[in-house]
Amino acid sequence: MKKPLLGLFVAISQISLAYGEEIETITVEGRQSNLIGKAISASEGVIGEQEIALRPLLRTGEVLELVPGMVVTQHSGSGKANQYFLRGFNLDHGTDFANFVDGMPVNMRSHGHGQGYTDLNFIIPEAVSSIAYKKGAYYADVGDFSGAGSAQINTLKRSDKKRLGLTLGKDGYQRLLALGGVEMAGGDTILAAESNRYDGPWQGIDEDLEKKNLLIKHTRPISDGELSLSFMAYDNEWNSADQIPSRAVQQGLISDLGIIDDTVGGKSSRYSLNAQWQQDGFQASAYLINYDLNLWSNFTYFLDDPINGDQFEQVDDRNIYGANVSHLINANRGNFAVSNRIGADLRIDDISEVGLYQTQQRTRLGAKRSDSVDEKSLGLFWENKIAWTENLRTVLGVRYDYLDFDVNDRLGVNQNGVNLAANSGSGDDDIVSLKGSVVYNLSDNYELYASAGQGLHSNDVRGATIKLDPANGEAIDTVDPLVRSFGYEAGVRAFIDQQLNASLALWYLELDSELLFVGDAGNTEASGQSERQGIELTVYYHFSDYLSLDLEYAYTDAEFSEAPSNENAIPGAIEDVVQAGLNLDLNNGWFGSLRWRYFGDRPLVEDGSVVSGDSSIFNMRAGYRSKNWTAYADILNLSDSDAHDVDYFYESKLGSEQEAVEDVHYHVIEPRTVRVSLEYNF
Repeated sequence: MKKPLLGLFVAISQISLAYGEEIETITVEGRQSNLIGKAISASEGVIGEQEIALRPLLRTGEVLELVPGMVVTQHSGSGKANQYFLRGFNLDHGTDFANFVDGMPVNMRSHGHGQGYTDLNFIIPEAVSSIAYKKGAYYADVGDFSGAGSAQINTLKRSDKKRLGLTLGKDGYQRLLALGGVEMAGGDTILAAESNRYDGPWQGIDEDLEKKNLLIKHTRPISDGELSLSFMAYDNEWNSADQIPSRAVQQGLISDLGIIDDTVGGKSSRYSLNAQWQQDGFQASAYLINYDLNLWSNFTYFLDDPINGDQFEQVDDRNIYGANVSHLINANRGNFAVSNRIGADLRIDDISEVGLYQTQQRTRLGAKRSDSVDEKSLGLFWENKIAWTENLRTVLGVRYDYLDFDVNDRLGVNQNGVNLAANSGSGDDDIVSLKGSVVYNLSDNYELYASAGQGLHSNDVRGATIKLDPANGEAIDTVDPLVRSFGYEAGVRAFIDQQLNASLALWYLELDSELLFVGDAGNTEASGQSERQGIELTVYYHFSDYLSLDLEYAYTDAEFSEAPSNENAIPGAIEDVVQAGLNLDLNNGWFGSLRWRYFGDRPLVEDGSVVSGDSSIFNMRAGYRSKNWTAYADILNLSDSDAHDVDYFYESKLGSEQEAVEDVHYHVIEPRTVRVSLEYNF
């Protein structure tokens, strides 16, 4: 670590600690909460437990669609991480959007399938109490993967009710839920368990999903503070219906719901221990995560190996250790109200194996790459807030991120005869990020924001030590371990009479030129400097205590900034996203929600000659609750749309073909399905 920077941090800490004074804790519950006077940008917000409870979900990961402008899709089986789209990013499985659950990071570094891999299947949606999101890189307490933004998912600390639930649906869908709170050991304990089975609507394969989740969380007062201890367990196995080539459907070889390789799928588990403590202005947490994944995929069929096929297995087996600490102090300095927050976060990824194997029907034929990786990071931040007048306040932040890594080849000579020992190595990198906001309060109902900040994401460190391409042994370029982003935005927020909560943000984001490590191939590929700009509008209106409307619109213009104008489109960058919902929760027990999600067409290649079509999806929930019983039905894909969840354009080769064919490969939206739930509450 660079000593001058460490010294700067210590000096800043000493200055901020001089303002020592107890702070007031502010509890935010959801979209009816007033963030005027608290937020530092127009594009941050909080979603509460009631709003989550009314949302019909096809997949667990869709809880992130509560973040305005976020689109969550899937191109594979129900056990794999979702595909995320936000602010002109095809985030793949999470590269530029940081996710946390009770302070634990979800994004996986140097992951077997993709950098920043974000699998939310270990969450039980009913156990989520709130989601706090921040878009843009203006927040000093968030570091890696936060170029487009971040979300903090918080689970329940206590519950007055106990519930047992059963959900049944089409295509073998079964779900059992148990959730409740009890007082014990001087505090409150949450117990939540979920068991989920699903075969899916696919032809030629049953997903045979077997998912199990468990949450045990104990929260108790400690002196003037609060301590939470939690254990989470997740185990899952599934078969996949991956994306399919358009020509196979057009030729009548398969239907939209068909498959090419019926032996792909995966298994994964995640176990974690977590402790969180807060008292006055101090917050601290520590966690231990054990994670593994075996994922079998086949996207090109017989392109690389006409005899055995192109199926491959990706392996990830790791332990993650980490801790976070921060101290927030409010004070008065002269006529100014001043607060300072300092903090640090430490993370260690001890990866015993991250590997790539050629397989046939899930049997290994040879190894393309296998490594052990030790990756450590340290983040230090300081954030200063000053209220210069009753109407004007500023926020200034600085963050320092340091990354140290060690990559060790486990193979020697791989199946292609390449000696991969040369790809072993170690290194480090660091980066300083500056952030700032100016906030002007027009009145109790309106507030203006101007924000700017530098962000970053880490790359797969195997790409930082690579020297030889595992496919052919040729020399290959390395990647930068840490990649800079920079963005700014201007916005306005309105909050009127507990009825209207609205915001408007105009934003810009640029990402440095970089190389990316590609987990599917075990090598690197180039990506140019990019620019994205857009506008986001959110409107939440409560007609009464029981009826509300929400409307979210996001427009993005995204391009490679150094490419010719006819070749600068960013594949997968969605231009228009609209989400709207009508929510009803009556005093007589009836409740429901009708939702519409639209995402517009998007280019699939840089010259824009191939485009993915737009789509509209409607989901509905209707139910009734009495004193002890709750019954409801979800109708998912209400209009039975046959639009596509995701589209890609690349080469593949079917077993009957002599030459490779460039084609659109897609995963269709699941057909209309009905799921009926019955819960007993006591």
